[in-house]
Amino acid sequence: MDPLSSISKIASSGIRAQSERLRVVAENVANADSTGDAPGVDPYRRKTISFEEMVDGDTGDSRVEISDIGRDRSDFTLRYDPNHPAANEEGYVKMPNVNPLMEMGDMREASRSYEANLNMLETAREMRAQIIDLLS
Repeated sequence: MDPLSSISKIASSGIRAQSERLRVVAENVANADSTGDAPGVDPYRRKTISFEEMVDGDTGDSRVEISDIGRDRSDFTLRYDPNHPAANEEGYVKMPNVNPLMEMGDMREASRSYEANLNMLETAREMRAQIIDLLS
């Protein structure tokens, strides 16, 4: 197999993985203030994403794949708001276990990884063009 095609496939697998990671982060941020609609109903639970290495049997290339999109099992925070429809008897409302600051850090890291993979694709494309120019 052409090494430049291998590079493109590896980089595109990274782009797909980071795109999905950005989607999960966006979902978490969008639901950071979502509460249950009634007492005793749990609010939104933060999603997590895990990656794994997948080795292509034909080429031996390592690629990244999404292994799991799970739920963060950490405790919900409680906010005192006795007028909220989802407040319990003591007046506390369960809030999602989403930390917007942590999500922004994850977003920045995913964005940078996405950009690095995109640069790798562009570099491979430029190298391919240079080879064609040399052969012409």
